[in-house]
This record gives sequence, structure tokens and C-alpha cells, in this order.
Amino acid sequence: MNFGLIVIGDEILSGKRADKHLAKAIELLSARGLQLAYADYVGDAPDRITDTLVRAFTSGDIVFSCGGIGATPDDHTRHCAARALGRPLVLHPQAKVLIQERMEEVAREQGKPYEPQRSDNLHRLNMGTFPHGSHIVPNPFNKIPGFFCTRDDDPSSVGARGGVFFLPGFPVMAWPMMEWALDTYCQQHFVRDGWLEKSVVVFGAMESTLTPLMEAIERDHAVKVFSLPSVDHPEYGRHIELGVKGAPAAVDGAYAALLDGLRGLKSQLGPELVRK
Repeated sequence: MNFGLIVIGDEILSGKRADKHLAKAIELLSARGLQLAYADYVGDAPDRITDTLVRAFTSGDIVFSCGGIGATPDDHTRHCAARALGRPLVLHPQAKVLIQERMEEVAREQGKPYEPQRSDNLHRLNMGTFPHGSHIVPNPFNKIPGFFCTRDDDPSSVGARGGVFFLPGFPVMAWPMMEWALDTYCQQHFVRDGWLEKSVVVFGAMESTLTPLMEAIERDHAVKVFSLPSVDHPEYGRHIELGVKGAPAAVDGAYAALLDGLRGLKSQLGPELVRK
């Protein structure tokens, strides 16, 4: 199963706000032995959002979409999700109850009567209009729910056949909702202690010289080989971090072979790094 992230909003692309979802998604997935396969950043352009969501729904991946699910004119995500699926927007009955409960709580906190038929309160119910067949993602911060959709309308299928979880743009809401989605629907993909990365700092080498060794390691071992060159590292200066990552049993043998190969090339080796 691949995991993807979509971050929606002009404020990210204009630099008014810095995205924090990418780093957090990587953290939450890594804690469960998973990896983020890709991330898309999309401005508040309905056609582009719709195209991005069409790809997400047809990918068979589990995708988290953050932002644009409010009810102001620049919030297009709910409408675009409906267009991407070819379904109408409908008021979700559970979302309606949750939103009304939240409005009543706010009125009580302000010492005012709750007026469910007041125009602004009726407008707030738009935050609960989702594509037909959607399912609730609970919001522990203020009860205003997110939602998720699968192509077959079966919530239990999201872990096996993918789907898109739609979350608010606010990290304080989105992150616990993302955790809930992972722990509720994606546990069959969790890999505890199933990922290992080992690397070594190599001085004075060119990537082109190391490429045949990298190709041989990937050919002979069930791992991924990576090369991260740096020209201005504050401690190591110009160097290449060369390593392997994958299942621990495969990584151990591949890394030993990598070190042997580097010694055969008479490479100048620096610190070794291990990440789990």
C-alpha cells in the first residue's frame, strides 16, 4: 500500500503560511513502520484540485488531503471531491448532529441562546455536506468532522483498496484525525521494527564512481540504495552519504557488501549512521 499526502491552499504556495503537514505525516507513518510515497501541493484552483483528487481516487493508495474543507468561498475541496467521484454533495446526518452540537456548545459558552434556524448557523451546516457515500473522520478538537471516501462506498475496504481522507488545514485538528485514520483503518499495513537504514559518510568520491557499486547492491539484495551528496555540510563539508534501507535482515547483508565495495574502491570513509 502506498501512502500519499495532498496539501491544499494558496496560503502555502504564496508563502503566507509554512506547511507543517509533510513532516508530521512522515513522522506518523514512520512510527508505524510506513513511508510516505508522494506529496502534492495544490492552490485553491478547483479544476486542479479535482484533477489531483481523480488521480488519488484511481490510484488505489491511501491518501490524506489537508485543507479546504470549510464553508467559505475559497474552500473548494468538498465540491472537488464530489466532482472527482461523480457524486452529489449531501448533508451527512452524523455530521449535521456534530455540527449542531458544536454550535450549541459555543452559544452556551458565550451565554447566548442557540438558534438553529439562524442564517449563519444554517450556513455552518455546509461543512457537513460531503460526497454521497462518505464516512466521518471524528475531530477531537471541536467536533467539526472530516470525511473519507472510497470508490466502492465500503469503509472497511479503505485499508485494502485505498481511499482519500479529507482533513482540515489546521494542524491541531488534522494531525489527531490522521492518527485516528491510520490506527482505525490501516493497521494491517503496520510494520513494527520492520525498517532499517544504514549509511556511511564517504569523502572525496564522485557519484559516478560509486554508481556501479550501488547498482550491484540493489541487484543482489532486496534493499533500496540511496546517495545523498552534500557540498557545504557544516561538519563534514563536501561528502556523500551512501546507504541502504529496507527490511533489517536484508539491510545487514547489503550494508556489509556496500562497505566491502567501498573499501575495494579505497574510499575514505567517515561516520556510520543507523536509522530505524
